[in-house]
Amino acid sequence: MTQVDERDGQAVLRFIERFSSVFAESGMPRMPARVFVALLSTDDGEMTAADLAELLRVSPAAISGAIRYLTQIGLVSRERETGTRRDLYRVLDDLWYEALFRRDEMLRRMTAPLKEGVSALGPDTPAGRRIAETLMFFEFFHAELPNMLKHWRTYRDERLGERDSTDRP
Repeated sequence: MTQVDERDGQAVLRFIERFSSVFAESGMPRMPARVFVALLSTDDGEMTAADLAELLRVSPAAISGAIRYLTQIGLVSRERETGTRRDLYRVLDDLWYEALFRRDEMLRRMTAPLKEGVSALGPDTPAGRRIAETLMFFEFFHAELPNMLKHWRTYRDERLGERDSTDRP
């Protein structure tokens, strides 16, 4: 199995359950939240489906559905374990940066439909103003995100004493 075995298994499971419940309360389905936190809890950030099923005490089918969800939202990648036919699931490197970067792209794609919505609903109607404010928020967030991510890198590097040469601005 993974590094989780080297630790107090019950303490790790309690952490997984507690932290995943925060994700679940925020809207992530419960099983994907548990799988995501289990992956975060390993030193190398990767596990097989069998390892995840054993750790979380669930069926392989539950793991499969959770992984499908997590890969669709870009939090986990699926790779082939070297020399085997088994899949290895991994949390992405620089996870939170990547998650925000991908969300920014989603928000950017919403701009055109939101503009259409303001026009269709009328800019002076309550619904039109609500959609216009949503559009302004997304435009603001899109404009500010690169600077925020740059500040994040500086903050992280100062605390961890690292600098990744592949960092984006």
